[in-house]
Amino acid sequence: MTPVIESDEHKALREAVAAFARNHPRTPDTDNRHFWQAAAKLGYIGVNLPEAYGGGGGGITELSLVLEEMGAAGNPLLMMIVSPAICGTVIARFGTEEQKRDWLPSLADGTRLMAFGITEPDAGSNSHRITTTARRDGATGDWLLTGRKVFVSGVDIADATLIVGRTEDARTGKLKPCLFIVPRDTPGFRRRRIDMELNAAEKQFELTLDDVRLPADALVGDEDAGLLQLFAGLNPERVMTAAFGIGMGRYALSRALEYARERTVWKTPIGAHQAIAHPLAQAHIDLELARLMTQKAAHLYDAGDDTGAGEAANMAKYAAGEACVRAVDQAVHTLGGNGLTREFGLAQLITASRVARIAPVSREMILNYVSHQTLGLPKSY
Repeated sequence: MTPVIESDEHKALREAVAAFARNHPRTPDTDNRHFWQAAAKLGYIGVNLPEAYGGGGGGITELSLVLEEMGAAGNPLLMMIVSPAICGTVIARFGTEEQKRDWLPSLADGTRLMAFGITEPDAGSNSHRITTTARRDGATGDWLLTGRKVFVSGVDIADATLIVGRTEDARTGKLKPCLFIVPRDTPGFRRRRIDMELNAAEKQFELTLDDVRLPADALVGDEDAGLLQLFAGLNPERVMTAAFGIGMGRYALSRALEYARERTVWKTPIGAHQAIAHPLAQAHIDLELARLMTQKAAHLYDAGDDTGAGEAANMAKYAAGEACVRAVDQAVHTLGGNGLTREFGLAQLITASRVARIAPVSREMILNYVSHQTLGLPKSY
């Protein structure tokens, strides 16, 4: 049964993370790597990874809670969605013993990071159109990867990227997804930074793989179970993106509430006026409802219910994305002209909040998923 009320342990974790994040305020010159390592030293980054490999032994429930509280304090870590949640989860569940020993302790203690490459220029939301291919070198047994990826976060600071490619099934001749660990300095693995309007510490990159040669043990898990392994990473990605959006929305709302309590134009603070108060109350309600669905999705995933988690994670990501955008919009509107100044730091969230609607899957594709997977309606594509 999915708990509705958080345990005392989870409440204590929230309070500890919130205090930590508030004591590390983000500035334009903030060294995110330093903050990452400080968080890792306290066990926050690897809280979902197995204890046997240096992690906290928790799950996506705990990791999403950590990310939400960091975001609510105005100091989110985007790479938490990628490194421990996607890559760490996939390696912990499906990696070889050698891969687990090699990667999980360093992902948990913050000494290494891993990026994740799935999106391609021509594939968009259709993962079945991925054209990055992997083929065996018959002479050596090595893998050769060729293809392109776009919108890959943090490749410049990551020690390796978990790349989604496709291999040919010997029985059917059809291409099937597989995951490969590609170290950053591997010959033929090139990156180009994408010029984004987002004011984020983590940069976005386009990747080019030109016959990138990898050893046989670069393949993660079973070559025939790639699709299962892929979605085992994508469900946590959606849960974590929801937590990211909720945290951002909570931060924006908190700044608006501070302003609404103090700003007096006529005889009372502007927060006393229902035209200000009611939209802020609605934003809070929306964020709380999104949090409930996020908690449900995380608990289902941690309980091993991948099917149930898939539905809930998509719904959570949708709800959180919408709530985040509305909360940021209302916060900026509450401050009026001040909401667009650098001093209050809300204007940059107007662009950032859209990420929760767009990535890692658009709200329209989530509605498609719910339409045919949950409601049983026919596909239109």
